[in-house]
Amino acid sequence: MRIAVLDDYQDVFRTLKCFPKLEGHDVAVYHDSVKKPAQLAERLKDADAVILLQQRTPFPRAAAEKVSKLKLISQTGRNVNHIDIQACTEKGILVCGSGAGLPNHTAELTWGLIFSALRHIPEEVQRLKAGKWQTTIGTTVVGRTLGVYAYGRIGSIVARAGRAFEMRVVCWGREGSAGRARADGYEVAPSREAFFESADIVSLHLPLNKETRGIVKYGDLARMKSSALIVNTSRAPIIEEGALVRALKEGRPGFGAVDVYEDEPVLNASHPLLKMDNVVCTPHIGYVDRDTYEKYYGAAVDSIVAYAAGKPVNVLNPEVLGKK
Repeated sequence: MRIAVLDDYQDVFRTLKCFPKLEGHDVAVYHDSVKKPAQLAERLKDADAVILLQQRTPFPRAAAEKVSKLKLISQTGRNVNHIDIQACTEKGILVCGSGAGLPNHTAELTWGLIFSALRHIPEEVQRLKAGKWQTTIGTTVVGRTLGVYAYGRIGSIVARAGRAFEMRVVCWGREGSAGRARADGYEVAPSREAFFESADIVSLHLPLNKETRGIVKYGDLARMKSSALIVNTSRAPIIEEGALVRALKEGRPGFGAVDVYEDEPVLNASHPLLKMDNVVCTPHIGYVDRDTYEKYYGAAVDSIVAYAAGKPVNVLNPEVLGKK
C-alpha cells in the first residue's frame, strides 16, 4: 500500500520502533501541514492509507469527497472530532483509532509552564546568556491556591503535584469530575465564580467537544486576580474566542502560560499571545515526547498492518466493512 504520514514536524516517524513494520509498503512522510481540503486531497491523491497524529490535520467532508484512492484513515488515539466520520463512511473510507495518551506527560508540561511563568525562567535564561544577572523576582507556589478545572486523568496528576508543593488545591468541573475530586480529598469550589476569583493559578484540563467549546468565558477570566496565572495545556477553543487575549491585556488574570492555539501550527510568530510579555508560550508540546510517539504511532501502524492483512482492528465506522 501507499501510506501517507502527515504532520511529522520533527521528522521522527522513521526513527520509531514501529516503522519497520511497514517494510514493503510505500511510505511518504510529510513535515509540514496543509489544511485546505483541495490541498489535502492533492497530497493524498496516490495514498491508500493515511496516518493522522492527533488533531493536527482536520479531515472534513470536503476532503473526503475529493480523495479518490484513500481506503483507510489510521488515527492516533480515539478523538476523531476533526474527522467527518459520516462522510468517510459514505465514501467507503475506513477510520481506525485506538490508544490514549500518557497523562503524566501533559501534566509535566503544565508544571513546567507554571514554574516558567512564576519564576521567569525563559527571561532569566536569555538574560544570563546576554551577560546579565538576576533581573526578575519570582513567586513561589507554597501556600497559594491552585485551581484545577476538570479533575480527570491529567488534572488529577496536576492536583497531586500541587498538594506536594503545599498548595491549597481547589477543583471545579461537572458533577462526575467534582465527585472524583471530593473522593480523593480535594476541595471543590462552592461556585464557578468563587473558583476563578480565589485561585492564584487556574489550570485547564478539559477535552474539546461540542459541550466544552467556549466553556471558559471572558467573564470567568475577568474575575481572576491581577496577580493570577491561567494555564492552558488542553485545547485553545475551550476558551471563548478572543477572551484570553482581551483578559490578559486588561490584566485579569495578570499572567498566562499557553501550549495550545486555535489554528496550528503557529508560524512566523503570528499569534497575538506571542507578542505579550506576560505570557509564556510553547508550541503544543504537551504530548510531544518519544514515549508518547511510540505509543500513538505504534497503535496507528498496527491498525494499518491489520488492515493490509485483511483483519481490520480498532474500527470506528464498521458500516464500511459491511459495504466491502
